[in-house]
Amino acid sequence: MLRRTEPPALEIRGLQKHYERPAVDGLDLRVEAGEFYALVGPNGAGKTTTLRMVSGLIAPDAGEIFVHGIDALREPVAAKQIIGWVSDEPMIYDKLTPFEYLEFVAGLWGIGAAEAERRAHALFGWLGLAPHAHERCEGFSKGMRQKVALAGGLVHEPRLIILDEPLTGLDAGSARQVKHVLRERMRGGTTVVMTTHILEVAERMADRIGIIVHGKLLAEGTLDELRRKAGLGESNLEDTFLTLVAEQTEAA
Repeated sequence: MLRRTEPPALEIRGLQKHYERPAVDGLDLRVEAGEFYALVGPNGAGKTTTLRMVSGLIAPDAGEIFVHGIDALREPVAAKQIIGWVSDEPMIYDKLTPFEYLEFVAGLWGIGAAEAERRAHALFGWLGLAPHAHERCEGFSKGMRQKVALAGGLVHEPRLIILDEPLTGLDAGSARQVKHVLRERMRGGTTVVMTTHILEVAERMADRIGIIVHGKLLAEGTLDELRRKAGLGESNLEDTFLTLVAEQTEAA
């Protein structure tokens, strides 16, 4: 009897996007359900472009994207219903309060008022937003706005959370709250794919790490696997990353 296997949370095949030069160049990537995957690389490596294509914000020139087995290019609405997207530049409405914003976003997803309120209160509690739930967002710091945007990205309880530099502008306490929320979601089986320039965060939180350079996946694996590929012992992710990128640069 054949055993059924769950499709990956995210599978990318031959993904391409060109501007003046290739931004993403034949990228293949597979992230298993329930995994925390960190995508790191130099500026301009193609990280954000990749995640924007997965989220349906921009169209690829070629390639395939599957989200929990759904063809995201052929069935974009079905795929977006199970994706949560949060960018490094929080996009919220200044004249709304956090509670009003989450009510609005929940309504777009067809979530009833009572359930939307329950989810909003839970997210505000986890993110330390409860004291500010009824203040207008226009006076918030970037860190506060980022937390409101994160709450909006999670209110429909997506199965795949895509985060582009989610800790930008957050102080240490706020960053800890965000990480706590992500861990709570992962305990329920949610998958997280995140880009970050803060390599210590990737080192501490990610199950696997992918290094992307010039739109291609240079290396991926656990930290120990990447260390072995770099020929290093007990190095941290920063040293491992710099070694692998330097080797790629010398080989190019």
